[in-house]
Amino acid sequence: MPYRILTFDGGGILGIYSARLLHHLVNAYPNLLPNTDLLAGTSTGGIICLGLANGMSPDALVSLYQANGNAIFDRSWLHDIGDLGGLSGAHYDNRNLESIVCKTFGQTKLGDLQKKVLVPSFDLDNSQDPWSNPAAPGFVRTWKPKFFHNFPGPDSDGEQLAADVAMRTSAAPTYFPTYQHYIDGGVVANNPSMSALAQALDPGTGNQRLADISLLSIGTGINSQYVAGHNLDWGVAHWASTLASLMISGVAGVADYQCARLLGPRYLRVDPVLPAPWKMDDVGDVAAMIAAADKAMDAASVGAIVEWMTANY
Repeated sequence: MPYRILTFDGGGILGIYSARLLHHLVNAYPNLLPNTDLLAGTSTGGIICLGLANGMSPDALVSLYQANGNAIFDRSWLHDIGDLGGLSGAHYDNRNLESIVCKTFGQTKLGDLQKKVLVPSFDLDNSQDPWSNPAAPGFVRTWKPKFFHNFPGPDSDGEQLAADVAMRTSAAPTYFPTYQHYIDGGVVANNPSMSALAQALDPGTGNQRLADISLLSIGTGINSQYVAGHNLDWGVAHWASTLASLMISGVAGVADYQCARLLGPRYLRVDPVLPAPWKMDDVGDVAAMIAAADKAMDAASVGAIVEWMTANY
């Protein structure tokens, strides 16, 4: 039996770009979402993933970003003074994001969702988890990746609130405070494709054969970023502003490489080059992001993707 996976990268407000790409793909291939067996998403992609699994349409997700982007990335002068311009605290308060996420998902649990989901996050202190037992012999208190899912079984997170999971996966360091001792899943799997593939293959959850799996991965667009120069002798001060973005992009590229090698023609990455170097909090460019997604999904591009979906999805 075919098993189909749809994944979404992290990228802050650029989630609107991913959602708009999906809008065009769904219009051209209406069976895309009904055919999907597993949705996976990190950070803003986690919100998209959870929204789709809860019955939201791509258009509703685009509207969610349009209506709330400015509130989510609201850097008031009072907050700016309080955290010394981002030196002693996160750039943004997460209260508006939490309010929007709670309004969107309410009391819905992962187990209530219409689709299977996988949402990466990073646990800063595993001793605080309600499912851990610090008194157990051999317990090691540590930080670790956490992949929230709603597959049945002893490690299921079906009782977790979708709103909490959405907040945990999108608590981007320096941008937002931590949430319930979790930070953004992008530090381990900004492109969750390989994680989703592993979950699908796991005999205890997906229990699928590699030969039956097809995977469509949707990114937040490729920014033209590079570091010029040879033999750079940089220290912490120079690398600080670059290293986080470099590592997140690198991790996403690793997942792309691995999935392409394992799945071959049954894997497709949709991640067009962006016309401008947008950052994850560039809320003033939302209209331009939508226009860029519309331009990227021209007839030829959509036609090629639909041809792949028809054959593999």
